[in-house]
Amino acid sequence: MNLGLHQRDVSVVWDLAPHDLSILYYWLGEHACAVSVNGRGCIVAEIPDVAFITLRFPSGVVAEIQASWLSPVKLRRTIVVGSQKMLVYDDTENVEKVKIYDHGVDFKDPADYGEFQLSYRTGDIVAPKISGTEPLYLEAQHFVHCVVDRQPPLTGGEQGLQVVTSLEAAEASLRAGGAEMPIDPPG
Repeated sequence: MNLGLHQRDVSVVWDLAPHDLSILYYWLGEHACAVSVNGRGCIVAEIPDVAFITLRFPSGVVAEIQASWLSPVKLRRTIVVGSQKMLVYDDTENVEKVKIYDHGVDFKDPADYGEFQLSYRTGDIVAPKISGTEPLYLEAQHFVHCVVDRQPPLTGGEQGLQVVTSLEAAEASLRAGGAEMPIDPPG
């Protein structure tokens, strides 16, 4: 999210979401099976500049991406909620880009309704040291390595096709008022 440059030919989904989709698919090791998108054009009615993208995965994971050209502040934050811990990655931070929270909810299976009980756990927050190397430099270095050593890239044409397939389904959902659209595996 950022107060960014509007595009004339694509929605905010095509402009900002590809990177987030690529990261999600890499982290999860699977691709979304369905997507629903709500958004609107606030400046130019027919070009959505704000979008809320919800993705469903075969494993049961649900992910949300918020994309906007109209945020007064630049936000590049990813929050991962797990059953044991939580992680926040904030790309706009100079230090402590990653924080791992030992927070959660413990649930005890009740014998009856009167025993229903949740226990909230708040533990340590750890900020591991992350290399300050520029990500674009690392990406270019990986590309050169793949060319020189004739190795397949971490994210190649298949991954790119899956991202584009997902974007097409997301755009169709956006145009259909947020209806959930299946994302077919490419092939």
